[in-house]
Formats: sequence, C-alpha cells, structure tokens
Amino acid sequence: MRRRADMPLLGGVRPPIALLCLLIVALAGLTAKVLGPAGDPVVPKAVLGSQQHFAEDGAIALRASIDERVTDLNRTAAVLNAAGSADPEQVLSDLSNTYQKWTGTTVLDLESGKVLAARGETIPLAWLDKDVLRGDNALTPRMVRLKTGDVRLMTMALLDWKDRPQQLLIASNSLSVPAINLGPFRSMAVVARGGEVLATAGFEQAEALNSDAERDELTFLQKQMGRLSEEAAKETEQDPVSAKEPGSRGYPGVSGTLLGDSYNGRIATAGYASLASADPEQRKSVGAGLGLTVVAMLPVVQEEAAGQERELYGLIAAGVLVVVGLLAAALLWRAVQRPLLALFLESRRLARGDLTRPVAVPRWGEAARVGAALERLRAQLAGGDVEPSTQRTPRRGRLGLRVPLGLTAVLLLLWCVPVGLLLNRTDASVSVPSTMVNDQRDRTDLVADRVRRALNEAQADLASMTRLIDPADPDAASGALSDALRKHTRYASLYVIDRGGEVIARAGADPHAAWGDDEETKGEDARLIRVTGEGGKKPVVQAAAAVPDHKGMTLVGEIRVEFLNSLLARPGLGEVRVVDAEARTIAASDGFLAFEDLPRDALTDLVRAGGVKVGAGPVENGLLIREGRSVTVAAAAPFSGGGVASDVGWTVVSWQNAKHFEIAAYEREDRSVLAGMLGLALIVVCLGWIHLVVVRPLRALASSAEKLADGDLKTVLYPRYHDEVGAVVRSLELVRQQLQARRQNQARRSAEPRLGAGGR
Repeated sequence: MRRRADMPLLGGVRPPIALLCLLIVALAGLTAKVLGPAGDPVVPKAVLGSQQHFAEDGAIALRASIDERVTDLNRTAAVLNAAGSADPEQVLSDLSNTYQKWTGTTVLDLESGKVLAARGETIPLAWLDKDVLRGDNALTPRMVRLKTGDVRLMTMALLDWKDRPQQLLIASNSLSVPAINLGPFRSMAVVARGGEVLATAGFEQAEALNSDAERDELTFLQKQMGRLSEEAAKETEQDPVSAKEPGSRGYPGVSGTLLGDSYNGRIATAGYASLASADPEQRKSVGAGLGLTVVAMLPVVQEEAAGQERELYGLIAAGVLVVVGLLAAALLWRAVQRPLLALFLESRRLARGDLTRPVAVPRWGEAARVGAALERLRAQLAGGDVEPSTQRTPRRGRLGLRVPLGLTAVLLLLWCVPVGLLLNRTDASVSVPSTMVNDQRDRTDLVADRVRRALNEAQADLASMTRLIDPADPDAASGALSDALRKHTRYASLYVIDRGGEVIARAGADPHAAWGDDEETKGEDARLIRVTGEGGKKPVVQAAAAVPDHKGMTLVGEIRVEFLNSLLARPGLGEVRVVDAEARTIAASDGFLAFEDLPRDALTDLVRAGGVKVGAGPVENGLLIREGRSVTVAAAAPFSGGGVASDVGWTVVSWQNAKHFEIAAYEREDRSVLAGMLGLALIVVCLGWIHLVVVRPLRALASSAEKLADGDLKTVLYPRYHDEVGAVVRSLELVRQQLQARRQNQARRSAEPRLGAGGR
C-alpha cells in the first residue's frame, strides 16, 4: 500500500535537539548542585570513613585473637592427650610458658567437680552445666560476666587419658580489642547482641582530668558510646552473606559509620564492624559466631560550610552551560532543522502537482543539493511550460551538514574541557586533616602488632610441637611433622636438625637455608626468628624451637611469605610492606621483589627514623609527602612489645595517595571531571544521533535526488525513516512515479502513429 506524502512526522532532527536541550538543563542543574555549596556543616567524609576502617581493623584483630586462643588451647590439649597423663599443675605451667595470653587457667576434674589446679584470676564455675559438655555446642566458648562486672571469654578443651578421669581445661581471656594504639581522644568498645557494651578502651584517662569541663565532656562521650553501640548492634544484625553491601570499602563483614551529638563544637563520629564475615573461610571462625561488634568513636571538629565563592562558581558554570546549550540548539535548528522542513514542504508541493513557483533551494550542504534536484524535477514535471530557476547547482562537498555538527561540538567542548580538565585542579598544597595522618600511623602500628603476634604464635607452635617429636625415631618424627604441617598452614616446611646442622626429620619442601650457620642463631641467647634467602625469588623466614631433652636438636619451621602477605591487606590503608632494618622488602600487600628497596627515599628515611629509640623503644611515625602535584600519606611502625619477634628489627610501612581519601578538594576535582565527562557523553549521544538519523540519510537522499533528476527512473526510492528525510524520500518516489508514467505515455503516443501507418 502506498503511503501518503503528508503523513505525520516522527523522529528526525527534532528529538535529538530536544534531548540535547533537556540533557543540558539537567547537566546544568547537576553542575550547580555538585560544584556549588555542600550544604550544612558536616564531619569530613575522610575522617568518618577512617573511623570505619579503624573499627574494621579492631574487628579483624579481635576475631584473630579469639580464634588463636581457642586454637592454641585445643592444640595444647591434643599434645597433652597424645603425650600421656600429666600433673595438672605442670599442665598449667607449660601452658603459661608456651602461650602467655590468658588471664586465668583452671583444670577441673569432671567426675568429682573438683578444681585440680588454677592460675591467674579466679574463674567462676557457676556457668558450667551439661549443655557445655554435650550436644552440638559442646565445648563452645562462652562469655561469662565476673563479679567485678568485667566479661571474660571462657575457652575449654578436654583432657582425656585412659588411666585417669576426664579433666576440663578452662582458660579465660578479656574481650577487649588487643594492642591497638588508639591515639588521643579515640575510644573503642566491644558490643554484644542487643547493644550491651562488654569492654571499652580509651576512657581510662578520667583520673587525669583536672577540670569539671573535661569531666563533663568525658561523661558526654561515655553516653554517646552507649547510644552509638546500641545503634551499631542493630545495624550488624543483618547476615553479612545476604546483605547487599556487607561492608563498604572491601570489608567482608557488616560495617558502616554513625554520627552522634555535638559538644563544645565537636561531634561524636563512630565506625562499627561486626566480627561475622561473608567470607566462607572466616564464617567457620569461633570469633565470628559470637555476635560481637567493634565500635570506634572519635570526637571531631565539624567542617565549615562552603564559602560564597564556591556557590558562585557552581552557578556560573551552570549558567555558562545553559548559554552554550542554547547557542548549540539554535545552530542546529538553523543549519539542520529549518532546511529540512523547507525541503519537506517543497517536495510535498511537487508531489501534489503544484509546479507554479520555483523551489526555494537552501544555500549550502546536502539540503542545497536536494533543493537543486527538486527544482530540476519541477522543470521536468512541467514539461518545459515553466521556466526553470536561475539558481546555480551547488557543488557536491565532502563536509556538508558535518560542519554545523562540528561547530556544535566545539561550542560544547568549550565548556566541557575547562570544567573537566582545567578548573578545580588540585596540587600538593591540598590540606589533609591531621586525623588522617594519625589514623594511618595508628593503623600501621596495629598491622605491625598483628605481624609480630603471628610470628610469636609461629614460634610458640613450634615449641608446642617439640613435645611430640622423638629425634631418635626419624620416621615417627617425620610423620608427626607431616601431621603438624597439615594443621599449620603458615609453614612451608618443618624439619629437625642436630648440632651440626644435619636434617634428622623433615616434612614439606626442602630447607632453603641452614639454621645455626651464623652467630645470631647460636648460643643460649640466639634469635629464634630470622630472615635469609638474599638473591632468591622469595625471602626465607625461619622460626626455631629447641627440642627438650635432646641437647643440640632444633625444630625449624619456614614460614610462608604468602602467609605474611595476607596479614598486611587492610581496606583503606594503601600499600603495606614489611621491611628489615635496612629497609628491604620482606613481605607486601601487593606484588614485590625479594629484598627490594622501598620506591621512595622519603619512605626509607621514615623507616630509619622509626627505628630510633625514644624512651623505652622505637615509636611509630607518620608524615605527608608532597611531591609535584600529589600528596602521599605514609607511616612506619617498628616491631615493639614482647615475644621472640620483638627484636628482629622489622618495620611495617604503609603509604597511599591522599586522593583515596574523601577530601573536599579531591571530591570537587572528581565532580568537575565527572561534569566534563557527562558533557562529552552528551555530545557523543546527541550529535551522534543526529549524524546517524539525519546527516547520513540526507547525504544518501541528495545522491538519490540527483540521480533521479539526471533521468534514473528505474531505481525505486524506499523511505527508511519516519521523519523529515523519509517524507522527502516518499515525495521523490511519487515524483519518480509521475515522471515514469509521463515517459510511458509519451512512448505510447509516439508509437501510435507508426502503428496506424503500418495498418494502411
């Protein structure tokens, strides 16, 4: 069925021009909002996010501490059960000498209920019942409140010997977050289900306060901690697996931030993190199943509202965009829309048979070519009765309507490029809150403590294993080492060596380095942890423990570097490395080369400065490194504290670009870039749409119209679009049909005289 030439127009150039105007208005509004004032005074986002990271670190440390203590107690019980019956007092003595981490220990006779031995603080036994020893939750750790009000985690293990009644080994320990340098004014709490605060840290300075104002502020902060803890407990009730966002910034559990009330110009900010995790491996953790949440709170000064100049900048940028958009729309309407409408009207007039006046030919471009072809077709339809127009035929150019499209793109780029690439640019003068430097330092110190404790645990595990090893039976010793290696994934290999360094028994990979070949590992004061392997692909970290009753025999374990690397990854801490006393890399959160130097001299100087003893020992340091246009926040924390790993001379160093923080200057820069990118997307979408649905079809239409005017009546013209171009194509098809019918009629009339002459 033939379509009518005057059917309604849909699509064409009007929708993309309308969309361009709509998107420009929307982008102008967005520009005024994101580049304008920030609204009411708020806490700096970088500081708020840092509290969340602090809570996440505390949750990781607490969960690891609980799991290690449970594992150590069960491992000790397994060793004692395998070695045969032992005196209860000796059991507790060996336990205290190997693992110095419990506040109290007790051995209980399960048959008589009598306490056989006890050390440390008194452990109440009223909470013990049949459910503790039977069923699916048998020997599961319990939280028990002491008479003093403190809460302890009770861990249990069964001692089972054939010739004696079963005994229950109970160990209690605190639920406080272990060994975290809170820094000034920060406090932390461990919260149970329902919001009950089980333990706090950071409020111990009350006795040192001298004024009523300081004591009032402390009371306010304690009340805020209680209220925020209740809110955090409600937030962490959701399952981390089913939650859409278990924890932002890469934490596998539920975490977030909270805002409290203000006091004396400072507002209480808090981060929270649950010990429960969406990680399948961590879900088996004992600590993850206790329903605990860690809350970190810090009072900070509220951020001032944005100045008048920022509001003015956003309005000016939005106003300029509107003006540029109107100019672009006007250019497209004049150069594209109006000529197309004129061609549509002229072609429809010719298709309807109105040949009285010449075709109004546009001045240039594809529209001019189509108009000239229409004028020639008008003359052909008139059969010479109408004088053709005296307008010259335009030349066929390569650009045509691409010129106004290019000019429109240039107009919009004049706004996009300055906004996205030139304005709101930051440099090394960006102000970074001192809280961020302090938090980087304190969190790095926490990682250093975690690595030190892991090394101490590794050496303590070796000391516990030595009770199962009989060097006189190498085969049995190798079997015991193989069993231990399967249970202790932190080791790459375990082996027993004699005084001469010969390997007596081994499990796992071949030894990468000999033990006892240097002065540091000889004698009674020998180091029990060292690193070797220079020149190899990986550093070799070794821990050792003397085998009792076999003088000169030593059990050595080579700790996997991958295990150390896994301890360093922390959300929001940037790149983290463990370096030795010469600032050479031993482990890293990202890829590294063994014993490579730090990437910046400033980091090396920071490590060396941290190794300088101040008072009782080395201290952690943090600083800002300003180079070129970038600002880097760095920190170094040398090993400190107790254990065999405290004197290895290692340091944990971390650094990250300040752009990773949610600092207002960087956010404005990102928003400016976003506005510029949205402008570029607007150019591509709208002008690309016009090029695809108008310019390309119009160029094809110009060629078809010229061929038709040149006498090509065989090619049928099919409209592909239901718009102005399609309407012109339909009109040209009607003109083609009229010309074809006229030619056929002329051929028929010219043939009739010949037929008549032949008949006579």
